[in-house]
Amino acid sequence: MKNKLLALCALVTLSVSVFAQVNNPVITAVPSLNIAPDARAGGMGDVGVATSPDVNSQYWNAAKYVFMESDAGVSVSYTPWLRQLVPDINLSYLAGYWKLDQRQALSASLRYFTMGAIALMDEQGTTQGTANPNEYSIDVAYSRLLSEKLSASATLRFIHSDLNNGINFANGGSSVTMYPGSAVAADVAAYYRTHVALQDGDGKLAFGLSISNIGSKISYDKNETSNFIPTNLRLGGSFEYPIDNFNKISVSLDLNKLLVPTQDSLTSQQYSDMSPITGIFKSFSAPGGFKEEMQEIMWSVGAEYAYNNQFFVRGGYYNENKYKGNRKYFTAGAGFKLNIFQLDASYIMAVAQSNPLDQTLRFSLSFDLYGLKNLIK
Repeated sequence: MKNKLLALCALVTLSVSVFAQVNNPVITAVPSLNIAPDARAGGMGDVGVATSPDVNSQYWNAAKYVFMESDAGVSVSYTPWLRQLVPDINLSYLAGYWKLDQRQALSASLRYFTMGAIALMDEQGTTQGTANPNEYSIDVAYSRLLSEKLSASATLRFIHSDLNNGINFANGGSSVTMYPGSAVAADVAAYYRTHVALQDGDGKLAFGLSISNIGSKISYDKNETSNFIPTNLRLGGSFEYPIDNFNKISVSLDLNKLLVPTQDSLTSQQYSDMSPITGIFKSFSAPGGFKEEMQEIMWSVGAEYAYNNQFFVRGGYYNENKYKGNRKYFTAGAGFKLNIFQLDASYIMAVAQSNPLDQTLRFSLSFDLYGLKNLIK
């Protein structure tokens, strides 16, 4: 029963289409950590590791904060997740940063994901109660400018996952309890940005690298078995082109791969006993060889048009191989910035009509705290 609930929660969270020809998917615990939380990135196909810095850079690449123009900011985001299937799944996200000086910054975020009410039943179909699974994480990061063009960051994170709220249920005549699981993890990231001389002005070329959720495994049965958290490698590039003094456009590309071994290539005991570091190296040894390794790379592209740094229109595309989840969708978004606040929204348009991610909305509201302070004065 425990494995069934874990699989159900992974399915609900990652939204792998039941119509996809899934083969050897990479499955992790706490998959909600892979959901992009903010509307700006959500409107550009879920790209963000190398895009221009914003308040929500904590999730994508905390090294970008030292390039922020304002000294402090905070943002709150909300996503009604899988609203085509159920009405009570949602992700809430709070992020903020503070620049210590022109070379250093501190940042933090809090994310809370609730999967609504799920009825628990045993193999005979007998109701065992109702669980309200939820997951949250809290993290803090330090970023530093290493040169005029290069920065790096380190993030520490605490993760908590409660899948059945301590409810006991029968399993083959015995009572089984799933306990809340916790893990600790770290991110390391780097960001490089340089100006490119063009006829119409200086363009900006940026590259980003982030390895997130490097840390302990998580257990729901007091360490009798353990599961990998979604350690992820993300690489990307972005180019911003100034059309004129009021108009500019940027294009971005992200590549990402889970640094977690394919579970089908291991026995349950091998999967449980494998250390997190061994799992990272094992993730590059897919059962199908190089071809399957390429299938495990997800990619996304996005573009953003800005007028006078006040009005924004965005679009993008996200692609995952059909044998690894088949999440394929277009995104659209818009934003409005005025003085000390910015409001952003995004929308998902799935390629397949059966995809439960279709019509997913995201909303973000950001505040420039330094500007607010000056306004109050």
